[in-house]
Parts: sequence; structure tokens; C-alpha cells
Amino acid sequence: MARTKEFDPDAALRSALDLFWARGYEATSMADLVEHLGIGRASLYATFGNKHELYLKAMERYAQTQDPRLFAELSAPGPALPAVRGLVRRFAAESGADETRLRGCLVTNSAAELGPHDAGVARRVERSWEQLETLLHAALARAVAQGELPADRDPRALARMLLVLLQGLRVVGKASSDPGRVHDAAEQALTLLD
Repeated sequence: MARTKEFDPDAALRSALDLFWARGYEATSMADLVEHLGIGRASLYATFGNKHELYLKAMERYAQTQDPRLFAELSAPGPALPAVRGLVRRFAAESGADETRLRGCLVTNSAAELGPHDAGVARRVERSWEQLETLLHAALARAVAQGELPADRDPRALARMLLVLLQGLRVVGKASSDPGRVHDAAEQALTLLD
């Protein structure tokens, strides 16, 4: 007869995500995970595999919680540019706010910490960026079609510029104690949408 799990795997994954997000991959040990999750090492390995596999699952969970919000913001009916501007301003505000800036974005953190030498993480980062770029491109193409942007604007190039801006806001916001830096950069970039 199989033993039943004595913990909620979904809650444990959320808890692991929080720990990885706060500390990063390298600074989080298996001992830290065992203590933080409150489950035995054997149960942790049996349920999630090794630390790297758990990290990849945590990245997937993060994407599941973040992507629907972005989709809802950028795909809402009506004018598209206010949604794009709102997204950029939200990223800037979050990147400059003391309560959220130090955590940053798990995708951005992962790209900087592990992306250059971890193919599994790099694939997940790229997938996340592709999804965001696609959402931005669709919103900006809608803005051109609705006459909110001039017809000669390139929605794909603008989407790519905004993707790089958003990721840069997260990096600079995390390391800078001056919220004006990210705010001013965001507002200057938004002039390209006028």
C-alpha cells in the first residue's frame, strides 16, 4: 500500500518559489529548503527531484501566476495604448518601491544568475520573454490598427524595445535606491508611443 504524502506539494512548491525568489538559486541550499518547507529531505527529493529540478518547477509556477495578469492587462478590449503605458508604469513603480524592488522579478533574476550557463533556465527565461513580447506586439499592432499609433510605427520593434526596457527596469530598480531613475527611464521610453 502506498504511503500518502504528509504535506501539500502545491503549498511546498509555493514556499520554495518564495525562498528562491528572495535568495536566488545559488544562495539557497537544500538544507534551507528542507527547513523553510518543513518537510524531510527524502520527501523533498521524492516529490520534486533535486534542487535544480525544484527550481525549474518554481519558475514554471511563477510563470503560471504572472502571465495571466499580463494577458488580461494587454488583451482587454478597447484602446490598447493605455494598457501598454499602464504596464510600463506598473513595472517602474514596482521596480522602485522598497517593498518589492529587492526581490525583483524571478525571470530577470534567473536570467542574470543562471541564464548564461544553465540551458534549462535559459529556455524558461526565453519562453517568458517571448510571451511578453508577443503580448506587447499584439497590443501595439492593435494600437496601430485602431489609429492610436501612426501607421509607420513597427509594433514588433516597439515590443522588443519595451521588453528590454521592462527587464532593465527590474535590474536597475533592484540595485538602485533612487526610484526616480527607473521612473524617468520609463517615462522617456513612453514618449516613443506618442
